[in-house]
Amino acid sequence: MVHYTTVATCTLNQWALDFEGNYQRIRESILQAKALNARLRIGPELEIPGYGCYDHFLERDTVQHSWEVLGRLLEDRSLDGILIDTGMPVLHRNARYNCRIIILNGKIVLIRPKLYLANDGNYREMRWFVGWTRLAQTEDFVLPLFIGRITGQRSVMFGDALISTWDTCVGIELCEELFTPESPHIAMSLDGAEIIVNSSGSHHELRKLKRRVDLITEATLKCGGVYLYANQKGCDGDRLYYDGAAMILANGVVLAMSSQFSIADVDVQVATVDLGAVRAFRAARTSRSMQAARATPYPRAKAECALAVELGDFDNSVRPTDPIAVRYNTPSEEINLGPACWLWDYLRRSGQGGFFLPLSGGLDSCSTALIVHSMCRQVTEACLRGDEQVLKDVRRCVGAGADYVPESAQELAGHLFYTCYMGTENSSTETQERARHLAQTIGSYHVDLRMDSVVAAIVALFVLVTSRTPQYEVRGGSSFENLALQNIQARLRMLLSYLFAALLPWARGRQKSLLVLSSANVDEALRGYFTKYDCSSADLNPIGSISKHDLRKYVAFARDAMELPVLDEFLNAMPSAELVPHSESYTQSDEVEMGMSYAELSEFGRLRKVDGCGPYSMVMHLLHIWGDQLTPREIAQKVRRFFFFYAINRHKMTTITPAYHAETYSPDDNRFDMRPFLYNSSWTWQFQAIDALIERIESAQDQ
Repeated sequence: MVHYTTVATCTLNQWALDFEGNYQRIRESILQAKALNARLRIGPELEIPGYGCYDHFLERDTVQHSWEVLGRLLEDRSLDGILIDTGMPVLHRNARYNCRIIILNGKIVLIRPKLYLANDGNYREMRWFVGWTRLAQTEDFVLPLFIGRITGQRSVMFGDALISTWDTCVGIELCEELFTPESPHIAMSLDGAEIIVNSSGSHHELRKLKRRVDLITEATLKCGGVYLYANQKGCDGDRLYYDGAAMILANGVVLAMSSQFSIADVDVQVATVDLGAVRAFRAARTSRSMQAARATPYPRAKAECALAVELGDFDNSVRPTDPIAVRYNTPSEEINLGPACWLWDYLRRSGQGGFFLPLSGGLDSCSTALIVHSMCRQVTEACLRGDEQVLKDVRRCVGAGADYVPESAQELAGHLFYTCYMGTENSSTETQERARHLAQTIGSYHVDLRMDSVVAAIVALFVLVTSRTPQYEVRGGSSFENLALQNIQARLRMLLSYLFAALLPWARGRQKSLLVLSSANVDEALRGYFTKYDCSSADLNPIGSISKHDLRKYVAFARDAMELPVLDEFLNAMPSAELVPHSESYTQSDEVEMGMSYAELSEFGRLRKVDGCGPYSMVMHLLHIWGDQLTPREIAQKVRRFFFFYAINRHKMTTITPAYHAETYSPDDNRFDMRPFLYNSSWTWQFQAIDALIERIESAQDQ
């Protein structure tokens, strides 16, 4: 017998503490789901207050306002006729839980607290919540009085339970629980849950989406059943971008999936599934049935509704959704889309008038400019499709009238994107021309200036005070003089950036200021190869967690995908800070100055963060990775050099510009990579252990 039901999952662009906006997006998603004949709708984790409230979860107001939003949803009779899964923090016996609230026709069916909290990487849920430890157990929860007056209930079931409708059973799994070795969906499916719903707050990292899809595919292939996964989308107030990709699977195949990156606020995906096929799939596996016969029974919360169509109401025009093939974005596509959407959310929600970027003519600032260009392309496409929210946001950002519609990304960039080449006597004509060509191609409002007079004024002040004139090293100066003269240029560029960001729109007759963008990559941050409070200091950095290797691939991708032949000039150029005088015999090179290549930095970064290596274990790993090209002593020297510069420069990470999180080895000091910033840079014990190891290896080789 067929048992067709239509179910819906959502990605919502929620914003921390934007209770009114969050409510409107939740309500709109429910109405869209109903219009698509869905009987069940799920949304992202903590969608009522927004996932990224962080320490605001500790405030009583956040819990109170979440109940108020839930009250509005419960009062709204236009939302009847569909089983709704929403999320918010709940205080129970003076403990705060991250909960799913299941509602139906103005009543609360179940409050299900999260069991296993995410508390690694960027996640700190145990700072704000406690996990529910009483598996497959529930107790009464006394509702706030005003909620009780709305629902006519005094208390409801609270805990780890299944939802029993008239015709099926629904289990709940929250985000991190899917990633644990003993995922709840296993026990739930063995106890008869035919539909598993998972509401998530999962942020983007390069190459991460496939892991999610594989886990859910394996869950439904092994256990059978329907699996709905919802996720937040967008920038809800900090460094993370939640990358959507809500999906519906059944018996190991994907039926529907939303886009991973999008500037739309609400995205609802539906699929029609056959619960009869789930039952047949499970019953055909004897070993699964044997485990089900001894499964732990869950309490059942009763939902007075049917999710499937009755046999007598069978509609031949309704058919199960066909499987789809999942297409994964390449890392270059992810870089092109994710940071661009993040920038758009930040711009429209900050109320500023656009972005200002110091455009150096190098690969990194070129990458940042391309990401802004990608943003303008996506926004323009949405405007031409008639997306009213995007049109409203664009008109507010550019200060245009109600009839303004951008016709091209270049036209929009002329309003929103300002670039500036800040040259000195050490800058080359090549970088100046590359910056100008790129600005012309993408349509930014470009300024070309020489700042030698400002640099000279600072140096003259020092000479006046000390009667000493510093010189570059190539002109006979010391390394201290050389570094100081470079840093003057670098830091003045930060000052000029903020000056021009504040006044360039005013000079064009506009009454808004700009957000300043940085373009320091993750490898330079890890090594500390940048000047504290130079152009790496800005409001936002879309590439701060992306490696040089991936950025180079991205620029090559953009050249072809966006038909920008000007990018060949950047791909063929040698990375150089251009802060010291150059000649036919000497040109400043980033990799030469760092004493290590960008590829080596990426390797160091992954071993340090992802593989948990200190200096000693890093050498041991690299002996096997680089042993064919380098001697053990050369490998040891490279590791020692890396950790020395890492140690003396770690303090720079305490003031680093907020960057889009994209890489697993990001050294972001905010909360992803929490470490000291004052180190013993001699690493005495560790380096002695390395020396002893190398001596043993060399002694064995000699024998």
